[in-house]
Amino acid sequence: MKKFTSGLVGLLAVALLALPAGAQASGGMVSVIHGIPGLTVDVYVNDALTLEDFAPGDVAGPLELPAGDYSLAITAADDTVANAVLTGSATVTDGLDASIVAHLNGDGTPTISIFANDVSSIDAGEGRLTVRHTAAAPTVDILLADGTEVFTDVSNPQEGIVELPAATYSVAIAPANGGVAGAVFGPADLAVVEGTNRIVYATGDLAGGTFSLVIQDIGGLGTAPAAVPTGSGDLADVAPFAALIAIASALALFGSARLAIRRR
Repeated sequence: MKKFTSGLVGLLAVALLALPAGAQASGGMVSVIHGIPGLTVDVYVNDALTLEDFAPGDVAGPLELPAGDYSLAITAADDTVANAVLTGSATVTDGLDASIVAHLNGDGTPTISIFANDVSSIDAGEGRLTVRHTAAAPTVDILLADGTEVFTDVSNPQEGIVELPAATYSVAIAPANGGVAGAVFGPADLAVVEGTNRIVYATGDLAGGTFSLVIQDIGGLGTAPAAVPTGSGDLADVAPFAALIAIASALALFGSARLAIRRR
C-alpha cells in the first residue's frame, strides 16, 4: 500500500514562457498543463506572442529558458497584448525542472500548482509512474483491476511516484476505501514505459461531469535524464478548460516542496 505524499500548491511562477531570441539555453526547463474547463488563450512573453490558442488539455513545453526575469501577458485567443486580461512577471532559476498545472482545487476553484519533475535515472526494465490529483474530486485510491492498491488516500493537490516493471496495467480510480467496484474512472489500460516518467494528471470536475486525465511523458531516463513532455488524452478525453484567467495576479512562486514515494 502506498500513501500519497503532499504535493505543492502555489500561484503561477514560471508559466507559459519561451526562449528569447539569441539567448543561451542555460537556465531551467518548464512545461505547462491545462487542467481547468473552458477558455482558450494567447500568451505573450516580453510583448511577443509565444503560445497561440493554448487550448484545453494542451501540454506546452518543455520550454528551455535562461535564468532571468520575464514579463508575461495573457489575453483571450486572437486578442492583442494591449487587451491583456492578466499581466505580471516571472523569474527562471538555474536548474529548474517543473510542470505548472492550471487546475481546479478540491472545491472547484481555479488555481495553480507547481510540481518538481523527477528526472533521475530509472533501472533497466522499469518505468516511473507519477500520479497527480489536480481535479475537483474527493480523496481517492488508485487501484489495479484486481484490487491491488497502488496509492491510497489521494487528495488534491498531491502526487505519488512509484517505479514498476515496464508493462501495461489495468488501473482504476475510486473514492477512498471504495474498491474497484466503486471506481469513478476505469479500469482502463495504462502503459508504464521503460525509461520514462509517465505523469498522469486527474483534472476537471467529477460532479460536473468533466473529470478526465491528461498525460505528460518525460522520456530518456533509462540512461541520461532528458525531459520530453508530450500532451495527450490516452485514457480519456481531456477536460474542457474553464478559467485560466484565475491564474492569479501574483505570478510569483509561492511554494515548492515534494516528497516522492517509490516502489522498487
